[in-house]
Amino acid sequence: MDISFKTDGARFNLRAAAVIVNNEKLLAMTDERSPYFYLPGGKIALGETAEQAVLRELREELNIEASVIRPLYIAQSFFTEEGSGERFHEICFYILVDCANTALVSRGESFIINERHHTLEFEWLDIAGIENEYFYPVFLRKRLRELPKSVEIITEYE
Repeated sequence: MDISFKTDGARFNLRAAAVIVNNEKLLAMTDERSPYFYLPGGKIALGETAEQAVLRELREELNIEASVIRPLYIAQSFFTEEGSGERFHEICFYILVDCANTALVSRGESFIINERHHTLEFEWLDIAGIENEYFYPVFLRKRLRELPKSVEIITEYE
């Protein structure tokens, strides 16, 4: 069971997201519900660690066996989803992930994967130009150039 619930006023999600960097590029994704780029990942299930969740999501979304390097950020975000207009309170663990021993990079600069009822589009975005991309969360646009050595806690109101 995913740790997510809806109230009359908003939805709460507990998520984990993968920060995958290769040659100064970040793997980001979009889908038919989201007009913007975001990181691969998903909701954390009850009894699952953030690290387990992000690796599970990468198996499900990208069919790869990655490994965790270290957590980077824990972000508590308050935002309104652009597509649905739904308000969110979300806590997300951003985890640096190693995919060097996978075929991920060989899939090209961009690629599409069909997952259940969704079409997932992946693209390697230049970190140097990510501030100009339609990419969420906003705080990562500036912080990706120099990743922290220890976990940082971020609060973001969008």
